[in-house]
Amino acid sequence: MGRIAVIGAGMGAMAAAARLAVAGHRVVVYERTETYGGAVRRRERDGFAFDTGPRVLPLPAVWRDLFLKTGKEPLEACVELTQVDPSARHVFADGTEVSLPNASRAGVVAALDDALGAGAGARWGDFLVRAREAWDRTRRPLLEEPLWPNWPVLGEREPYPAVPHKRLLRTRRAGTLAEVGAWELREPRLIALLESHALAYGLDPRVAPASAAVLPYMEHAFGTWYVRGGIRELARAVYERCLSRRVEFIFGAEVTGLLEKDGRAAGVELADGTVAEADFVVAGVAPGALPDMPPRATGEVPPQRGLPSRLTVLLALRGPRPKGTPHRTVVHTEDRDGELESLFGGGTGTTTPHPTVTVLRPDDPRLVPDADHEAVTLTTTVPASTTSETCADRAEAMLTAAERAIPDLRARLLWHEPYTPADIAEATGAQGGAVPAPALAAAEGRLLHPSNSTALPGLFTVGGWSHPGGGLPHAGMSGTLVAGLIVEGPDFRGSQ
Repeated sequence: MGRIAVIGAGMGAMAAAARLAVAGHRVVVYERTETYGGAVRRRERDGFAFDTGPRVLPLPAVWRDLFLKTGKEPLEACVELTQVDPSARHVFADGTEVSLPNASRAGVVAALDDALGAGAGARWGDFLVRAREAWDRTRRPLLEEPLWPNWPVLGEREPYPAVPHKRLLRTRRAGTLAEVGAWELREPRLIALLESHALAYGLDPRVAPASAAVLPYMEHAFGTWYVRGGIRELARAVYERCLSRRVEFIFGAEVTGLLEKDGRAAGVELADGTVAEADFVVAGVAPGALPDMPPRATGEVPPQRGLPSRLTVLLALRGPRPKGTPHRTVVHTEDRDGELESLFGGGTGTTTPHPTVTVLRPDDPRLVPDADHEAVTLTTTVPASTTSETCADRAEAMLTAAERAIPDLRARLLWHEPYTPADIAEATGAQGGAVPAPALAAAEGRLLHPSNSTALPGLFTVGGWSHPGGGLPHAGMSGTLVAGLIVEGPDFRGSQ
């Protein structure tokens, strides 16, 4: 079988490497940093440990499939998965709180009715039915198949079902997620609940297509999961699965160029001048990391602009985690318009006094020095390339917002440390620490990602910056697609 050079040891790249090795290929992974995982990193200090990338796992079936197809040990034999229940507690601007059970439509409807008033749950439940229809229409072409050569069709069709709304004797249909909220949910707190899912992926709900309804649907339908020890443990398990399939990793090896021979990819050139020949090259890198990357085979999709990043604040708290504390709490902003303008309104970099903040408080003894301490992370969306000075201001605003979820936070705080877009850029190579969003249909293709195949035969791309986009499930799916395209050839039509 062939020799394959994989550039980068991110989650999508390792998923492809494991599958290709099982198919009989000799796979070598070249990673410019000294560790694996891409954005899935861990920060340790004083006996505390924190995930600095994704912190919960949606759609674990993607990774279960990887472990099933690449070895005898299933995923659950390699990591300990637990359902996060409640899925999240939401603290709204007016002080209302609601805890939503994990993967239970009836439970969510009842909880919303109790917290927000009769009828709120039914409106959210009806929305989920429509979101499921959008999911069913887009799941295969967006997640399980290579990007179609006629990809503009995905950009033209809005898969979210039309719900007519009469206004001034005209019938209108929601084209954006914000319009779905305003016209179908019609309740400020339900709108905040809806838009928080888009915001978590760095999407502006005012322009994100209605098809972004699949984001809350994925969480509702497939549940939210946590890996004991942190999501970094998933990266470790995938890395070890690669090693068991005899994938070779070379760390501290920066790829600076591609080799071409007879009109196809023939290997890679490293920063030290070393040349490694290969029959196929798989590039799991961010845009701009390789200046001589050729265009994608399907033609370039429209470039994404105003790419977001994330700011995470790592908190070491004295005192044990209180019993009954939710794993995840979303503290909603008190100034929705101001927050969206600061994030997407032209890059002013201004700080929202109370941004939307996700507070994660896992019940996991592996993350703390002893039972008398608690490890907490705060996360918010920020523009890419946010400066260190602005990050400091935003971190302080995040601490203030988090006090609505942890009233004694300041009294318990031992220390806090920011993990900034600059840190993300160092870990992933993405300019400004940008974080890719999942692929979505409609919006003229603005939220599609370039195809995994390229105009240069033998060269493929994998990971969050390629089809089907960002997020842990999507990274695993991109690895599946690339392996299929190499093993089965250009006629590969996706997983069955």
